[in-house]
Amino acid sequence: MKAAVMTGIKQVELMEYPMPPVGDDDVLVQVECCGVCGSDLHYYEFGRIGDLVVEKPMILGHECAGRVVRFGKNVEGLSAGDLVAIEPGYTCGKCEYCRSGRYNLCEKVVFMAPPPYDGAFCEYVSCPAEVVFKLPPEMDAVEGALLEPLNVGFHAARQGEACVGKSAVVLGSGCIGLCTVMALTAMGVREIYVADVLEKRLRMAEKIGALVTINAAKENTVERVLALTGGKGADIVIETAGAAATGKQTVELAKRGGTIVMVGLAPNSVYPFDFGTFINHELTMRSVFRYRNLYPVTIEAVRRLHLPLKEIVTDEFDLAHANEGLTCCVEHRDQTVKAIIRISE
Repeated sequence: MKAAVMTGIKQVELMEYPMPPVGDDDVLVQVECCGVCGSDLHYYEFGRIGDLVVEKPMILGHECAGRVVRFGKNVEGLSAGDLVAIEPGYTCGKCEYCRSGRYNLCEKVVFMAPPPYDGAFCEYVSCPAEVVFKLPPEMDAVEGALLEPLNVGFHAARQGEACVGKSAVVLGSGCIGLCTVMALTAMGVREIYVADVLEKRLRMAEKIGALVTINAAKENTVERVLALTGGKGADIVIETAGAAATGKQTVELAKRGGTIVMVGLAPNSVYPFDFGTFINHELTMRSVFRYRNLYPVTIEAVRRLHLPLKEIVTDEFDLAHANEGLTCCVEHRDQTVKAIIRISE
């Protein structure tokens, strides 16, 4: 098969690669579409994220969907030609986290495209049937691929206990921030305020459900939100920007008794935080690490509620031009909200 292989910093080459093996419990999927995640760009640009270092050629990409080609003898419920989305990680199934349903915390997870595991910028992937989800005819491969970041948004909204009647602030309107807005709307939240410094992303947030957008480069986010909420703040504050400045703001934006949800990770993740106000206002803080048990939920949400997932796609590239696509995403971050790699039709 053909694969876009990262062979060095800012270097991805189209190469012939071995077909993946298919075990008795596995499904072979011909990849149609794969999203470009911020983690892919970080590996591409810097060759590492924290302690995870790219030390040998590796295939990037983990937000993928495609067609079933064949499957092992123990697999049931799938047929050749089915359009499926792939949850990009599988776990041991035996540890305390897996057994309690919090499998996203499993320490033995095999996840696509942090090293040393290959990802899905390639023509075929093989994975356990338990992480393969058949898509309804109303959905296409782009929506199937974007279910992965949408799951993060839904997990964030759930961590904030989003429901009808609550208000929310989303800090950052990149892909995850926008997916969080969609998740909040799906869960009945209508009073959604989104802050960012990029006007293009803010316009997109308005398009998909934000009640008010705030350009933090031009006005004070805290002052504007307090003015909009009668000085109370929001029930839920979700930080997706991954910046120390917005991390500090969360405690100022939250209503007394409210909930802060931390999703983004700042490059320097240790910074001052006002725990005095946090304690006096009896706030709750929760965090998000990937997601769990959400693919069936997000598939139904997209199908029934027609969530505008494809609206956030700003750029498309084919597999042969993956390197140019990644370069474009790195060099034009202010213009790119979500890029996808079209691998097959």
